[in-house]
Amino acid sequence: MNGLMPLLLSPFVGSFLGVVIRRLPLGRPVALARSECEGCGRALRPRDMVPLVSFVMLRGRCRFCRAGIARFHLWIELAAVAVAAEAVWARPDPEAGAWADCVLGWWLLVLAWIDWDHLRLPDVLTLPLVLAGLLATWALEPDGVADHAMAAALAYLAFRGIAWGYRVLRGREGLGQGDAKLLAASGAWVGVAGLPSVVLGAAVVALVVTLGGRALGRHVAGDVPIPFGPYLALATWGVRVWGGVGLA
Repeated sequence: MNGLMPLLLSPFVGSFLGVVIRRLPLGRPVALARSECEGCGRALRPRDMVPLVSFVMLRGRCRFCRAGIARFHLWIELAAVAVAAEAVWARPDPEAGAWADCVLGWWLLVLAWIDWDHLRLPDVLTLPLVLAGLLATWALEPDGVADHAMAAALAYLAFRGIAWGYRVLRGREGLGQGDAKLLAASGAWVGVAGLPSVVLGAAVVALVVTLGGRALGRHVAGDVPIPFGPYLALATWGVRVWGGVGLA
């Protein structure tokens, strides 16, 4: 039963995550704002906003104007379910640990999606994730708080140093400040021992994706910014849940 609640709540969490992803980068209110059809602007009824179920029942179309509902809403809700399922599968007990992993996974999902779409990692999301990681460590592994705090500081300073060096050598930005803050959050969640795996994993996945895109004929110029946040998020999640690092 420990893993049942995260799974049951995950579609509703995914629905909220979709609101954050859609509205936060545009400066629109996330809370206390009505949900409306993106086509006709009509306010949605509660029965139109049941995660997963409403999409299926309405056959992917608005009840009022019959415009297609963006598949994004379905994908983000399914992704939230997948995060919960993976967290529960990896660590069904203790319950607090599974919940902490779910929160991390959902948070990283939002950051990765926003960075992929907007090339931004908002401070309002990255900085609280650092604190959340330290609080989770304090609750689940009190003796590891100092290690995780050191990891957060080292990660941030190292990435900022690399970004500075790149700017000096190339005369342009190579790594954004948001990436450094996200890596600091990673350190807060996985500790010093997990940081090398996060950095290496993110770099390898980014390289594979880039080379795969080129093999498919997608040319990416050297001065075109590439979001690194999704790869950091994926690597952080993998190390936290499956790497055996930073887990109580």
